[in-house]
Amino acid sequence: MIWWYQARRLTTVVLPGLLVFTLLAAVAHGESVALPGLISSGGNLLFLMHITPLIVTGVLAHSLAQRLPEAEDLSVRPVRRYDVTLALLTVAVAASAAATIGALADSSTAYEAARNTLFLTGLMLLAGAVHPQAATVAPVAWVFIAAFVGYRDFHRPWPWAVTLHPAGYVPTFLFCLAVFLCGLVALRHTRRRPTS
Repeated sequence: MIWWYQARRLTTVVLPGLLVFTLLAAVAHGESVALPGLISSGGNLLFLMHITPLIVTGVLAHSLAQRLPEAEDLSVRPVRRYDVTLALLTVAVAASAAATIGALADSSTAYEAARNTLFLTGLMLLAGAVHPQAATVAPVAWVFIAAFVGYRDFHRPWPWAVTLHPAGYVPTFLFCLAVFLCGLVALRHTRRRPTS
């Protein structure tokens, strides 16, 4: 397990990423910019909290991409189980931090960041199962596509733009949770098999 811990760079990549995420969630939970709408007549609001989950997806994608083939190719090592646990704990810590900040600061955008971390991490894991380089690109693309074309009009997102939905909308939370769980399943079953 020590080799896995060192290979995945938990102390040099994942933990600093979680600290940066928490710090940004604490200081920028109400900050937003108005972006031009590509298909709506008004501007679109993009809160900084819509972008902060990309810190979690980026560091997690980088961590999971690190490999020690000589150690991981042994069939007795439960590498995929470790990776699933890493993804689960990373998202749990990030979502808990954002939700705590949301409760303390009475910030709905912090709650949205917690929910969006579930969705974007699940999307990252699913995209990574298709192609390793897509793991980093998919969440970033989702956030910016949603920001530019995700609104019908000002403050009214389309149903597919789940990262823009209000924090208290339960169907969106359940959908984001389902995407995250599917991502964990994909991570569990699509890691490279041991070579023979």
